[in-house]
Amino acid sequence: MKIKRVLFAPGTSAFFFDDQRAIKAGAEHDGFVYMGKPVTPGFSRIREAGQSISILLILEDGSLAVGDCAAVQYSGAGGRDPLFLAPQYLPILEQKVKPFLEGREVRSFRTLVEELKPFEQGAQRLHTAILYGLTQALLDACAQSQRKLMCEVIAEEYGLPLVLERIPIFAQTGDERYNNVDKMILKKVDVLPHGLINNIPDKLGYQGEKLREYIRWIVNRIETLRPGEKYCPTLHFDVYGTLGLAFDGKLDRVASYIASLERDAAGLPLYIEGPVDMEEKGRQIEALQRIKERLAVLGSRVKIVADEWCNTYEDIREFTDAQCCHMVQIKTPDLGGIENIVESVLYCKSHGMEAYQGGTCNETDVSARVCVHIALATQPHRMLAKPGMGFDEGFTIVRNEMERALAVLRYRKEDRE
Repeated sequence: MKIKRVLFAPGTSAFFFDDQRAIKAGAEHDGFVYMGKPVTPGFSRIREAGQSISILLILEDGSLAVGDCAAVQYSGAGGRDPLFLAPQYLPILEQKVKPFLEGREVRSFRTLVEELKPFEQGAQRLHTAILYGLTQALLDACAQSQRKLMCEVIAEEYGLPLVLERIPIFAQTGDERYNNVDKMILKKVDVLPHGLINNIPDKLGYQGEKLREYIRWIVNRIETLRPGEKYCPTLHFDVYGTLGLAFDGKLDRVASYIASLERDAAGLPLYIEGPVDMEEKGRQIEALQRIKERLAVLGSRVKIVADEWCNTYEDIREFTDAQCCHMVQIKTPDLGGIENIVESVLYCKSHGMEAYQGGTCNETDVSARVCVHIALATQPHRMLAKPGMGFDEGFTIVRNEMERALAVLRYRKEDRE
């Protein structure tokens, strides 16, 4: 089966690009936008509308395969690629990607991504968002040509067993930290709430008092609204490095504060993502290692999660090899080709690291559904409900795609037996 035509369709992603450095520096909200000048190169304002580009592959038999190019909300920060703006990158797709794909034989997924290697480094290197969308489309093309689900293609090519169970889903509240928690509890979300703790005064508090109060409120809310006696979700907060700022970079104080939150969680498993941001990978690994070691000395069961400066497959291997945290976020668009997501989850799991297959609110429905199939094949410890910041929409896309795929897989298993 060959790729007959390649089309590109500019679109919107489900959220916005935000200048993380400007926000951390105290940019003030004015309605939905932020006031002040951007800090990160490429931004014309602190909050910009998110953009995407769909890659459409028309196969010889008329089948249509789709992948969406998308980049994370905090593009250009933490060692990531710059803003992904459709008008800037459409010409690159037309000049480089289209001639590469048209007429190409759709064989195995791993063979196709191996042929993309020249685009991953050096002068020919493409933006991670392009590689992300391109490999989604190629996986879909393989699934279409073989009449299989995308998770079946991955499992078969990587020699993985298909476990017919749901992957725990992690939902984030966005700025609606209270109403969305209520929704999550009613819908029995496995892991919550993220919380978007991305500045000190409004969301963390100067010594973390607001986060502590928020945890206590969530625990009480679970008790009040609990939809069943067995509902005991995991608590997971992303603090975007603000603990390091709040405690003046004193890592032992950061660790002591994190340990103190265990009592507030009232027995629910507790994860703190991105406690510090050291602005450089080596220092980030060292800082997380220090915090983790201190937590162990304190006898704390709270776990920390790496995010910033842990972007690529190679980064994930470094953080995992250093055992500097309990869990790594595999932020899917930052890895470029989706084969790197597969490899990252498998590497973490085989080296004693919990794997969180994450991503961003700034993705699309297409990329979110592809990520469901990657998760079903590789079995990470949790995956993110995405895209968007409204909770309901992203949770619906991910949960329903997962349930549909599992229904088909169970049917096929019964049919074989």
